[in-house]
Amino acid sequence: MADVQRRREHGRGERVLPGVYRLRVPLPWPGVPHGNAWAVRRGDGFVLFDCGLPGADNVAELERALAMCDLELGQANLVVCTHAHLDHCGAAPHIAALTGCEIYLHPSHAHLLRLLGEPQELYEARVANARRAGLPDELVETFSPPTPFDPAGVEPALAAYAAATPLVEGVRFETDVGTWVTHYTPGHSPSHVVLAQPERRLLVSGDHLLGRISLYFDYGYTPDPCGEFLASLDLTERLGARLCLPGHGRTFADVYAHIRGNRDLVAQRLAEVAEAIADGPRTVYEVIRRVYGEDVSGNIGWLLAQTESFLTHLQATGRAHADGGDVERWSP
Repeated sequence: MADVQRRREHGRGERVLPGVYRLRVPLPWPGVPHGNAWAVRRGDGFVLFDCGLPGADNVAELERALAMCDLELGQANLVVCTHAHLDHCGAAPHIAALTGCEIYLHPSHAHLLRLLGEPQELYEARVANARRAGLPDELVETFSPPTPFDPAGVEPALAAYAAATPLVEGVRFETDVGTWVTHYTPGHSPSHVVLAQPERRLLVSGDHLLGRISLYFDYGYTPDPCGEFLASLDLTERLGARLCLPGHGRTFADVYAHIRGNRDLVAQRLAEVAEAIADGPRTVYEVIRRVYGEDVSGNIGWLLAQTESFLTHLQATGRAHADGGDVERWSP
């Protein structure tokens, strides 16, 4: 049977509300073929919420999506990044250099600067953590040093903009559809924020809420990313949004159902992890296999970060503890 190749994605743009446009930009990752940027009109230009990956080809796809909405990249008068992952902020320095606009980014973005500026050190830390978690050698060997898409100029530019205009709780800015308010929502990332337009009950959610229920936590930068995510869900619920503009997937109106779905999945995973260590002590790898099955080689990095996040939340809430050994084992 002939190999089936995934159709190449291209940038696509569409109007979702008067003055609000979805810009779907391609991504190179299996299972995540595209992400969203959002253009909201402001005066003779627009505010751009998120912007896609760095690199000329990726910027060209963003320009293609904008053209479908009768917009041009040179009209951007502000770039607002929901968080410091490259698929959401990577093209921001290029856009700022082109237009002279500001970039808003939360200051807790050390995880991105480490990826861009210290890839070898980050790789070595991940390998050490994997061995501490009890991963066998054949899985540890699947880890590889991260290769930044376009490191030249991205790291210092983002660091400078985040310092100049920190996108923290309560920061406001105007658009033609009204004033947007920043709310800090860590968990998925230490730098994550959502942007709310309260009168129209709109929410730019980044990766905090997605079109489908899917969990990811940046592990290792804060004591309890899972707990932070749950607290951020509580905050988001209080905003009362009626239409969500997510970082991936289509817009959705059942915002509370998505919040509840995320809570339910976190509760399910925490119960499964707690059950996995009930007759412990067990290594993190042993917990992963008990919760997710025997064959975990395809996405071991993702499963490792998630499981460690669940274990540290159980520890923070008094339901688990680790022995601190070279190969760490967890018990109830």
